[in-house]
Amino acid sequence: AVEGILSAAESSANLTRQLLAFARKQTVDPKLIDMNQALEGMQKLMNRLIGEDIVLEWKPAKEIFTVLLDPAQLDQIVANLLLNARDSINGQGRIILETESAIMHEDDCFHYPECQPGPYVILSVSDTGCGISEEKMDRIFEPFFTTKETGKGTGLGLATIYGIVKQNSGFITVYSEPGLGTTFRIYLPAEMDGEPDVSSSLPAVTLENPSDYTLLVVEDEAILNKQICSMLDAAGFRVISASSPEDALKICRDPSRKIDLMLTDVVMPGMNGRELSQIVAAEKPELRILFMSGYSSNVIGHQGILEEDVHLIQKPFRRSVILQKISELLQDQA
Repeated sequence: AVEGILSAAESSANLTRQLLAFARKQTVDPKLIDMNQALEGMQKLMNRLIGEDIVLEWKPAKEIFTVLLDPAQLDQIVANLLLNARDSINGQGRIILETESAIMHEDDCFHYPECQPGPYVILSVSDTGCGISEEKMDRIFEPFFTTKETGKGTGLGLATIYGIVKQNSGFITVYSEPGLGTTFRIYLPAEMDGEPDVSSSLPAVTLENPSDYTLLVVEDEAILNKQICSMLDAAGFRVISASSPEDALKICRDPSRKIDLMLTDVVMPGMNGRELSQIVAAEKPELRILFMSGYSSNVIGHQGILEEDVHLIQKPFRRSVILQKISELLQDQA
């Protein structure tokens, strides 16, 4: 009976802690953390957490900024993300843990409404699980909202993460494809010696005359398609939009059009980006192809969706990064 009371008290204390984290009122003791070292030290615990059927892959960035964060909060973020990823995988699967350093410039925050320019450390947790449907995506950070069966989850895991990230002036992005998996990216402001210039983006378009090049954007999400086209148009390129792989093929086969580079989403209804690129590459070997996906190359490679040596950029992408990548590919072609 005493054990039962203690267990109930502990559960209650945990629940309270999680609610406090969500309400951003948790007492914290932040320290300067090297994310790579901290996660390295948690590997054994993480493997125990996810069980034997799931492979945990650890892909640390070669160089990482430090973050000012309570180590206990980092533990909470990682444990909750791993448990969610584990629960989404039925049987065998993979969870991929990645870190990255990034400097966000003013115009890089275009896709990220909560972003403030400056240095960030990005922690990504990807899984090969069942994915999250579009209807549920808008509600996943609500307290007590859960996609799990009754009795399997409190619906506080993601709400807790959201509270912690907000408390630390960060933000979260989620990318998911039902049946393929999910990627959560946590952006935390970093500490670095000397503040970088974030007033504008890096000189991203290094081509002398962007207007000499025609880019074809293949993206089935209408809003995203429009945003990407506007961004490329503002950079000086000629831009053609296609809302499906079938449209893209018609455009590529039109003898009156000369396309220099095709920027295509990887996962689309019907024909996917890989299949489209194989057809186009066979007919127009000189055409440069840049893939875009919410998954990183580490996840894409394992899913067998793309070969590992293709050019891939992650959505939502930073303006400076995509323009730089396009410039490099077109200069290669020149």
